[in-house]
Amino acid sequence: MPTITQAMIGLYDDFTHGRMDRAAFEAALAGLTGSADEAKAVERAIAADASTLPQVPADDPRVTSETVNVPGSGAGLTGLLARPAGAAGPLPGVLVIHENRGLNPHIADVTRRIALEGFLALGLDFLSPHGGTPADEDAARDLIGTLDADAVDRDGLAALDYLRGAGNGRVATIGYCWGGGVVGRLATKDPALDAAIVFYGRPPADETVGAIAAPLQLHYAGLDERINAGVPAFVAALEAAGKTYERHMYEGANHAFNNDASAARYDAEAAALAWGRSMAFLRRMPGGNG
Repeated sequence: MPTITQAMIGLYDDFTHGRMDRAAFEAALAGLTGSADEAKAVERAIAADASTLPQVPADDPRVTSETVNVPGSGAGLTGLLARPAGAAGPLPGVLVIHENRGLNPHIADVTRRIALEGFLALGLDFLSPHGGTPADEDAARDLIGTLDADAVDRDGLAALDYLRGAGNGRVATIGYCWGGGVVGRLATKDPALDAAIVFYGRPPADETVGAIAAPLQLHYAGLDERINAGVPAFVAALEAAGKTYERHMYEGANHAFNNDASAARYDAEAAALAWGRSMAFLRRMPGGNG
């Protein structure tokens, strides 16, 4: 397999974020690699591998998890609810918002990891009202692309309300890529949100930033030109509105650096640093077990 370059990763990001169709992507990638077969090998290395072993398996005895129905929004909204096994008393809640591939094995793993840190974690499947997350990534991305943003926000707000009732009343959000963008929008719409963490997500509209009440923690990848182009205006809007936020830039890291199922983009050092910062941030929220 040829060495994976930033140009190849950039092509993959253009494809997965809807800026080119599969045929154009495959043709362009074959042009960079030299053949269609090598292009397929490169795509497999960049894409998330569903067979990657989770850090916290579904049957890990340290975690109790179940699929739950989330009321208050569209019919059929479900998610994976996880908590530390044997936890005594109500816990602070964390809504985990997936990438544009839906609630896949990686995000389910992240949800269980957060539960192990002492939280009631809900990995919401925003595709559940539409038949659930497909196993095929292309199908999942296509389905994500059909979602109405207002409906997504209603589902997210319903999930936050559910977590408030299921836990100790304190709730935070954490989201990745597409989910990071949803976190930003939810922060503008839920004045009772206690904390919000964005991993390389599209910023909310500048004119909505004034409505944010929760402290924000923002994680960006140094090589992620697409998302980073909107960061200066977002930060300026936060500063102008006097909002509380942390911004962390991981130089040399790619978009999706936290996803350990993507061999070419995962950055173990950046992911570990961002994880530690995120968990410390969650514990600092009121009622966050800090």
